[in-house]
Amino acid sequence: MAEIIQKDGTWVFDGDALRLTPGRDKNVSLFRKTLGELVLPLGALAGVSFEQGKKAGRLRLRLRDGADPLLHATGGRLTEPNDPYQLIVESDRYGVAEYFVDEVRNGLLLDEVPADPVDAYLLPGPSVPLSVSAGDATAGFDGERVRLEWNWKTEDAKAAAGARSLALADIAAVEWHPAAGLENGHLRFTVRNAPTKAPPKYDPNAVELWGFKKDPLMALVAAAVQARLPHPARATADVPQARAELPAPPAASAEDDHDALLRRLRELGELHRTGVLTDEEFTMAKQAVLKRM
Repeated sequence: MAEIIQKDGTWVFDGDALRLTPGRDKNVSLFRKTLGELVLPLGALAGVSFEQGKKAGRLRLRLRDGADPLLHATGGRLTEPNDPYQLIVESDRYGVAEYFVDEVRNGLLLDEVPADPVDAYLLPGPSVPLSVSAGDATAGFDGERVRLEWNWKTEDAKAAAGARSLALADIAAVEWHPAAGLENGHLRFTVRNAPTKAPPKYDPNAVELWGFKKDPLMALVAAAVQARLPHPARATADVPQARAELPAPPAASAEDDHDALLRRLRELGELHRTGVLTDEEFTMAKQAVLKRM
């Protein structure tokens, strides 16, 4: 057995599985603490590495494509503080980290675990029921239905129809995007036979996210739903032939970028006016946009 204990968390390998437990240190993200302990079957692992730094190193696990519904639902967009498959290692434990890597790699070789994609989830996803409040809604999932309840920050046009209830059988896909730069994030459900191009701000099947602390928790809802949808490998196999590649969208012009910056300023002003952003947060965000202009 190999074990490494750090402030960032504890990783244990017993030859068959890895047990990843987040630490209790104040620097451990809210997302990882809420996600809790993960038990990762060795067969779900594609590789492991350790990167040394001057003050601290980092252990990284690479999973086989399609093994984890969380990674699929987030599309690899979880930032480093929220990534459960990374562990910060203090410099005086580099030897332990290297031993841990050797043990896991030996386990992969002995079990002849391939690095190929898998056609079924090997991790169960977050447990249900669960409920998360962030952005313009509270999203809940009990294993059978998703419920979206709007709050006072929701756009009137979206909130007018009241709370939204989606049966799992009616959901074709789910995705989570964090807020990045000028773009707000979202948790969006694609409903069968109800396509929409509306932005998350107006889409009744989406939660708009603005980059605050609790936004990553919406990824837990996305992962829990994804774990109960057909595996993407099977969905692809049902398609008789691959679709032709779509042409890449044209690059945004300088005029389009300028318009986007102006829209972002208006959004920030509205969030500040309604009390979502504090004076300090509004000033910092506005300065960042003005620099881009």
